[in-house]
Amino acid sequence: MKNLFATISRRERRALAVLFVLILAGHLLRAAAAAPGAPPIAAQLFDPAGDGNPIAHRDSIRQQVRPLGPTERIDADRASAAELTRLPGVGPALANRIFADRQSHGAFGTISGLRRVPGMGPVVLARLAPHLSFGGVSAEAERTIQTVTVNVNRATVADLVGLPGIGPARARAIVAFRESNGPFRQLDDLKRVPGFPGTLVRQLAPRLTIP
Repeated sequence: MKNLFATISRRERRALAVLFVLILAGHLLRAAAAAPGAPPIAAQLFDPAGDGNPIAHRDSIRQQVRPLGPTERIDADRASAAELTRLPGVGPALANRIFADRQSHGAFGTISGLRRVPGMGPVVLARLAPHLSFGGVSAEAERTIQTVTVNVNRATVADLVGLPGIGPARARAIVAFRESNGPFRQLDDLKRVPGFPGTLVRQLAPRLTIP
C-alpha cells in the first residue's frame, strides 16, 4: 500500500481524500434518514433567516396547513396568509388578497367587512362563517352584536369600525366631519361625509341612533 501511494501524484492523493470524505458523509446521511421516526432529509427545509432550527420550522409549517378541527376557527383579523389557506375553499391567491386588504384598510371587524375583498361574495361568506372569528369574536356571536346600536354623535373611531361596511378610513372621516360641522341632526346627514354613499346609510340605519 505504501508503494502504491508513492506512485500516484499529490493531485491524485487529494482527489482520493475528497472521495473518501464524500463516501463517509453519504453513509452518515443514510444512517440518519433510516433512524426510527426521523423525517425525510429532503423535507427538513428551513428559513436561514429564522432561528436555524429545521425541526421547529417543519412543525410550524405543519401547524399552519393542517385541516381545521370541528370547532376550530381562524381569526380573520389576526391570521397570517398561510393560516387563512386552512379555510375551506380558500387558496393562496384569495388568502393573500384577504391579508393584503387587512394590512391596507385595517381589521374587518365582522364577516360583513370581508365583502370589501374581491372574490368574497355571499356564497363564499356563508361557507366560511362557521370557521371564522373577528378579534376573537365568532361569526355566530356577531349576529347578537349586530342588534346593538351605535350613537353616531358619540361613537369613537373604534366603535364605528365594528359596523358593516365601515373601515378605519370611513370611521375617521365620520368623526372628523362631526368635529368640524357639529353633531349630525339626522342619519341622512351622513351622506355629506366624503366617501359615504347613500346606500350604506340605508344599510346601517337599523344600527345607528341620533338621540
